[in-house]
Parts: sequence; structure tokens; C-alpha cells
Amino acid sequence: MKHQWPDSLLAKAAKIRLIALDVDGIMSDGKLYFSANGDELKAFNILDGLGLKQLMAAGITVAVITGRRSPLTEKRMRDLGIPHLMQGREDKKVALQELVSTMDISPEAIAYMGDDLPDLPALRFAGLGITVPNGYWLVQQHADYCTHARGGDGAVREACDLLLTAHGKLDSALAPYLEPEA
Repeated sequence: MKHQWPDSLLAKAAKIRLIALDVDGIMSDGKLYFSANGDELKAFNILDGLGLKQLMAAGITVAVITGRRSPLTEKRMRDLGIPHLMQGREDKKVALQELVSTMDISPEAIAYMGDDLPDLPALRFAGLGITVPNGYWLVQQHADYCTHARGGDGAVREACDLLLTAHGKLDSALAPYLEPEA
């Protein structure tokens, strides 16, 4: 079902030129999985991946800032073509500020999506703070929007649809999939 967002939220989202995302709890379900050999396993939602590609095609920059270092995260972001990946960054606000200082992007043009306390300063710095229903309560309290989908279960796609809608680009992003059958 297509979401209906309040006009005030769409107005904030219309200003966004960059979205920065946490990984664990946002792009994944937040659980850490390890094999018997100690290898890390991580599941990413394919819905989120296509949404991020649609955002980038619409001219919105995507960045990922995560406190952990993971070869799986690096591979997934490379596969998606995400140009900015900052791993091992515990102070996500500082990382976000470093990133945007090279881009001439003001805070009101930034969306940040996170789910836990290390994300809170970055989420509060950004012009649009987004979280998930399985995120920490204090982060939910400070976010401008809490997705209906849980982290790792299409929440990023929902945020992408919000931004595309606010920029008037959702219909054109969906159009190639709705062309009449030959």
C-alpha cells in the first residue's frame, strides 16, 4: 500500500540532498550472526537495495556510516554503487559532519536514519531524522519519522519512497515497472 505522509514531513523531505544510513538495525535486522567458524553473517533486504538505487538515480546522494567494520557491508555497498561508506565510526555525527563538509550540504538538506544511541547525535543534527519501530525508544522520540517497516525488513525502502515522493520522483521511479505488456 502506498504511504500517505503528512505535508509537514514531505516539506522537510523535499529539502533532502543526502541520506546517511546506519547498517545494523537499519539495513539489517540488527542481530549479529556468526558461523561455527566465527565468520560473520549478515542479511540485507533486497527491497532496500532497489530503493537506494532509485534514490541515487533521482540525484539524492547516499552514504553509510557504521560503528562496526564488516567486509560484508563493504561488499553490499559496493554492489549497490553507494559512493560513501564510513566504517568503524563510533561518533556518527562527527563522521557525518566530515562527509558533508566536502559537499557543501547544509544540515537541513541531510536525512539520517539510525536506530540506537550512537545514531542519536547524527539524527538530531540532520534536517530529517528517521528511525524504525524496533529502534531504541529515545531515538524514536527524537526522530521526525518512524517507519512502519522494521529495520532490515524494508524500512530503508520506505524512507526512500518518502524522499522520492517529496521530490516528486516516485511515479517516474516506478513507471518502468508499470509499462503495458506487449
